[in-house]
Amino acid sequence: MELAVLDSKGKDTGRKVTLADDLFAIEPNEHALYLDVKQYLANQRQGTHKAKERAEVSRTTKKFFRQKGTGNARVGSLKSPVQRGGGTVFGPRPRNYGFKLNKKLKALARRSALSQKAADSNIVVLESLKMDAPSTKNYLQILAALGLQDKKSLVVLGESNKAVYLSSRNFKGSNVVTASEINTYAVLNAQTVVLTEDSLEKLETVLRK
Repeated sequence: MELAVLDSKGKDTGRKVTLADDLFAIEPNEHALYLDVKQYLANQRQGTHKAKERAEVSRTTKKFFRQKGTGNARVGSLKSPVQRGGGTVFGPRPRNYGFKLNKKLKALARRSALSQKAADSNIVVLESLKMDAPSTKNYLQILAALGLQDKKSLVVLGESNKAVYLSSRNFKGSNVVTASEINTYAVLNAQTVVLTEDSLEKLETVLRK
């Protein structure tokens, strides 16, 4: 697949790049996509939820009322789950929701996500994206030139650029990552994926492992 290379003003540079078929034109594997997105979202969970159980509740150990003669059911402890303010039965405990996935499966999922975007013509190739100083205004001007000011976008850089990252941070509609940080969820969550020319070669290295 060939795509025109655009400059930061959204104009055609007259050059074209060829996207590798084994990365951008495969049959998407839906199950791999599902597993990789599930793992990503699971890793975002803090898992710090906790409820006090019977042994952890701080209440008096004094017998509530005498054993016989009141007509009430026997009560031995106010920590019992059936008592108001008592412990929770099988309450949530801190845990790690993450799980392991095979590296090849994760690479397949990312190739599938990129292939899906390419099939829908939602990939844009940018000549380069470099900024000397953070400027959200300039960053938004670049997105507007590409027609992405009203769309969710994922910008993939070849190398980390702190100025570009800081410029995009205040704009929730766009996410900036490097080729080595790309993940399936970010690709699928974006309406359009913007690839810089220097990121293409690194993507091939990362996704062919």
